[in-house]
Amino acid sequence: MKISGFTFLKNGNILGYPFRESILSILPLVDEFIVNVGESEDDTLEQILDLAQEHPKIKVITSTWCEKMTSKGYVYGQQKMIAQFQCSGDWAFYLEADEVLHEEDLPKIRSAMEAYLEDDEVEALAFSYRHFYGNAHTYASSPAWYRSEVRAIKTSVRSYAPDGLFWVVLDKSNKKGRYPRAVLANATIYHYGWVRSEEKMTLKHSKVSKYWKHKPNVYRYDQIDWKVLCLFEGKHPKVMQKWLEENTDDFDSEIIFKANCNRKLTSRERRHRFLMILEKLFGLDFSSKHYIKLDKNPISSCCTNHSSCCDS
Repeated sequence: MKISGFTFLKNGNILGYPFRESILSILPLVDEFIVNVGESEDDTLEQILDLAQEHPKIKVITSTWCEKMTSKGYVYGQQKMIAQFQCSGDWAFYLEADEVLHEEDLPKIRSAMEAYLEDDEVEALAFSYRHFYGNAHTYASSPAWYRSEVRAIKTSVRSYAPDGLFWVVLDKSNKKGRYPRAVLANATIYHYGWVRSEEKMTLKHSKVSKYWKHKPNVYRYDQIDWKVLCLFEGKHPKVMQKWLEENTDDFDSEIIFKANCNRKLTSRERRHRFLMILEKLFGLDFSSKHYIKLDKNPISSCCTNHSSCCDS
């Protein structure tokens, strides 16, 4: 079995992406990792090329983003597929530049890929999500924040990406599409996009909002419903420790991020509060899912010695 990984990236440094840590987190799992680097205003390409010198698994391609494509973020889908089309493995694992895998999950992911490789019903693997927010010790959880999403898909599946988040699988006639059939892997994606500084988040939105025809926002992280914020009591991936120490506030104090409790809730937030009550009462999940969930027997870890399962 061969595993490919891939991502796309532009202006990674000035926009505050932990892209180096993201790539390093997945390298022990994959046989190759494709990085599609768009024309940037910083030294993102140079840093990726330096990283590729250290790690031969990394393959770098460059591209130019279509500035005329301003419909629903489709330019993200274009860039995602440019990288995916370079994948030569049995599986293609898409990891965004602010997403990181935990070293303890790598054997579990490999086990799932091996177990379902020949199962034609399974087209993809979905992963649980931790959306960190405001600082390293807080994550957001509500119907507004997707709790699981597909990140690995078989290269034998005829898929394409309408945007950067999800895939669509083509039917035999090429006239209709559907979400991929996926098994929920016993592993988590750690998402750090919302712990970068407010200044860098604002800068990011000013750079990319045009691809959705949105007006740029000025971000203030305290403008969120405090009910959706939870204290993170686990351990971050080891590869993220230094980045979090250098780029987040209150890293040494395990405190939950403080939202503005006096802020008036939006109608959307009030609706989500009501849905959260229903979730708690009836064990439901109203967050978005871009896959058809398959119920399969759980997969045990392939080994107890991580290094023997996933070579660095």
